[in-house]
Amino acid sequence: MVKGYEVVIGLETHAELNTESKIYCSCKNQFGLEVNTQVCPVCMGMPGTLPTLNEKVVDYAIKMGHALNCTINPVCKQDRKNYFYPDLPKAYQISQAEVPLCQNGYVDIYVDGEEKRIGVTRIHIEEDAGKLLHSDKFSGSLVDLNRCGVPLIEIVSEPDMRSSAEAKAYLETLKSILQYLGICDCKMQEGSIRCDVNVSVHKPGEPFGTRSEMKNVNSFSAAVRGIDYEVNRQIEVLESGGVVEQETRRWDDEKGVSVSMRSKEDAQDYRYFPEPDLLTIVVDEDRIAALKSEIPELPNKKLIRYIKEYGLNIKEATAISENVDKAKYFDECVNTSNVSPRSVCNWLLGDIAKFENANNISVWNTHLTPEKLVELISIIDSGKISNAAGKTVFDIIVKEDRDISAIIEEKSLAQVSDSSALEAIADEVLSLNEKSVTDYKNGKTNALGFLVGQCMKASKGKANPSMMKDIILKKLSS
Repeated sequence: MVKGYEVVIGLETHAELNTESKIYCSCKNQFGLEVNTQVCPVCMGMPGTLPTLNEKVVDYAIKMGHALNCTINPVCKQDRKNYFYPDLPKAYQISQAEVPLCQNGYVDIYVDGEEKRIGVTRIHIEEDAGKLLHSDKFSGSLVDLNRCGVPLIEIVSEPDMRSSAEAKAYLETLKSILQYLGICDCKMQEGSIRCDVNVSVHKPGEPFGTRSEMKNVNSFSAAVRGIDYEVNRQIEVLESGGVVEQETRRWDDEKGVSVSMRSKEDAQDYRYFPEPDLLTIVVDEDRIAALKSEIPELPNKKLIRYIKEYGLNIKEATAISENVDKAKYFDECVNTSNVSPRSVCNWLLGDIAKFENANNISVWNTHLTPEKLVELISIIDSGKISNAAGKTVFDIIVKEDRDISAIIEEKSLAQVSDSSALEAIADEVLSLNEKSVTDYKNGKTNALGFLVGQCMKASKGKANPSMMKDIILKKLSS
């Protein structure tokens, strides 16, 4: 609820599929190449050319349909969506209208500590349009057609989201699933994944309000800002006695405002009709089943499992599950040993993440294999070395293919756990720090930490800290 109004949000998410070639021709599907070099008569819309469907696009779309619990339509067709825009040379886009490849699905998201199910209306395949280029170096606009014909799937949600936080969680979940499936690189800075946002508001108990659609939303954080702005804009319109118009708006993230572009088209405005140059898509049930068998455990499922089975909090579980490499590393560590998932999580999101960020490298490209991390954690847990010594070992094995035991011996990192040796250290420290002993006995409990610290210093960090603390407490109480 915002100012007494209920918010209704639906998202249309477009994901570029990372196939080798475009959807209807053999031009290379690659970002950042020289302007207008990856074009041919088919994707440029020359008269008389005939498109040929890239079957890998169908496979990828079906995989995403399975991941989002959709019904897969084994027989469907493609349609022409007619509209005029400078970056669409054919003046129509090949898409799907009445019968999409996938429909009637859902995805479970985790937001504000609770699971929520978001309906997925449909997933259909279509081709991307070109790109208009604007610059102060020339007047007017130029067009780059390299992106024409790049394969897309459009994922249309039900209007089930009620806040910008839910919309962001939904988008992040879709992004992670696409990456897990390996069908989209999800580089938002390159436009690989983008969304159109539909927003409306209404008083509780009343029918849904008139929606507006926002284009040009290029990041998930921009989607949050755009939704919050649009909600407040519509409420202001209604509170002032106005009427919210059905329209398409452009989000200007730099200014933090949405600007009206045109009245919102309905489906009939696009004059859909069956694409006459392409055959009906027919996928046999065995192929649909085979593609389903290739689906791995997905990030939203992992996130809930990490919370319920391993006791990770939502922030930790999200940080691991949404990253394919981190999740694989975590699972291999936990599934191959008896080390605590908590310990693995702390290393993965602590020292390992710090090293990855500083060196712009994945842990998989270092010498710290899951087996070696498990071995290191086990040695620390056994008390053979301290946590501080463990970090010293980590700094070496992440860069060098070395034996952990050899490093411990070479660097003299083994922890002293001999009680007689520790008692001798404690006696010496207590005799040299009589004031701290008196302070502790007079109720200044922080003196204990100082005394233990002095013992660790005297042992050059080799003393077992928990044993050292117990010995100091025993001697102070006597």
